[in-house]
Amino acid sequence: QVQLVESGGGLVQAGGSLRLSCAISGSSFSIAAMGWYRQAPGKQRELVAVVTSGGAATYADFVKGRFTISRDNDKNTVYLQMNSLKPEDTAVYHCNARIKTAWYMNWSDYWGQGTQVTVSS
Repeated sequence: QVQLVESGGGLVQAGGSLRLSCAISGSSFSIAAMGWYRQAPGKQRELVAVVTSGGAATYADFVKGRFTISRDNDKNTVYLQMNSLKPEDTAVYHCNARIKTAWYMNWSDYWGQGTQVTVSS
């Protein structure tokens, strides 16, 4: 039973910083990639950043230079350091991981419950 548990969301003023964490737990699994997505009320979910288990990172244009994604493979944890936050960053942020629980299985996407990030003016 793979679970993704997120933490670190909250209320911050514009220009401030937050650090999101997502810990992945389970009996046995392999991770191909981990990432963060966000969804504002009434809007589509959008990719924020993704990092492979090998460390290659990809960012959405609207966060380049402000956000940094990182991971600890030993701890099965992915982080999102968010600096210079803007009101338009306000959204529910969801952790995602592409996982398989046995070598012969296909990769499947798992999602965290989401954590609210609110940036005030």
